[in-house]
Amino acid sequence: MPQKDVLPSHIGIIMDGNGRWAKKRGLPRKAGHKIGATAFRKTVRYANKLGIKYLTIYAFSTENWKRPEDEIKAIIELLRNYLNDAKNYKSENVKTRFIGDLSVFDDDILKKIADCEEESSNFTGLTLNIAINYGGQNEILNAVKLISKEVSENKLSVDEITTQTIADRLYTRGQPDVDLIIRPSGEQRLSNFLTFQSAYAEFIFMDTLWPDFNEKCLDKALAEFAKRNRRFGGI
Repeated sequence: MPQKDVLPSHIGIIMDGNGRWAKKRGLPRKAGHKIGATAFRKTVRYANKLGIKYLTIYAFSTENWKRPEDEIKAIIELLRNYLNDAKNYKSENVKTRFIGDLSVFDDDILKKIADCEEESSNFTGLTLNIAINYGGQNEILNAVKLISKEVSENKLSVDEITTQTIADRLYTRGQPDVDLIIRPSGEQRLSNFLTFQSAYAEFIFMDTLWPDFNEKCLDKALAEFAKRNRRFGGI
């Protein structure tokens, strides 16, 4: 188990490779998402056990709507199942938040999201951000619009705008920037994930497809993170 004194405060994970995992086994892509949901639960549970303070999981991007309709429906149904089942995991003390443009989802999902966030709002363990219909550039754009509105209403002056002003208007406001981003599946790109928050993040790319991601994979990533010399622009 990794040493607590070198653990990142905030981890971001891009869940990638579900479709390829299924294709390798001659299964429909939605089967990969189902197994990927199991890997998600295991990862959240283990991160909480390790004492990670914040975990942001990239579940569904603003670009994922381009995928086949049956695959999208399967992902949305997995979201519904997760929300229906969330009450059974209260003992894990995980504070759950959903980040992204949630306005596109059906009313029943929005109600379940609100209930899930409210029921876990006082939990003191891991803070879990589930990014759905999320895009880092859109998140920054929304923050800029909010700031512009405040300037136009004379609630904020241009000279008062700082990077913290932007950070305070992101979905992750009040949370530390991400320290470590893990992307399984062999791809090596950020894919519009935590664009602003990852300015000084460490990146670890793994060949493991997401459904095969497990505790050992997270341990391996954390061991690599512990070796990194994070200078934040210094020497």
